[in-house]
Amino acid sequence: MSNETKPEPQGSEKKTLVLALVVGMCGNAILSWLTISAVPFSIFPLIALVLSVQALYREYLSQPVTEDIPMVGLACFFVGAFGHSAFIKAQYPDSGSNMFAIFITLGLMLWIANKLGYFSSNSKAES
Repeated sequence: MSNETKPEPQGSEKKTLVLALVVGMCGNAILSWLTISAVPFSIFPLIALVLSVQALYREYLSQPVTEDIPMVGLACFFVGAFGHSAFIKAQYPDSGSNMFAIFITLGLMLWIANKLGYFSSNSKAES
């Protein structure tokens, strides 16, 4: 019996996933400011968006990309976007319900955890 588990993401892969999350949050923050009148303007999401996209691009150029990271990175982007949307809609209830955003965020987080191997069993079979 072989015990095949997916390896943990390396440091550069974790950095890529966190940067994708930040890009999603910042993009949604800017979009929320443009579309919801109750959300005040802040320059910080724009600065963070520019810096995180720049760091993500540098990471893409310097490190080879493994097989699952592009799809997981896209999922992290959507987790950031939908998570920030749920936060904004909880903060400003007049802007609508946040139930859809919460369900999408939780579903994507479960899919990411599954892809990264957090649900696989690590127990070894005794001989």
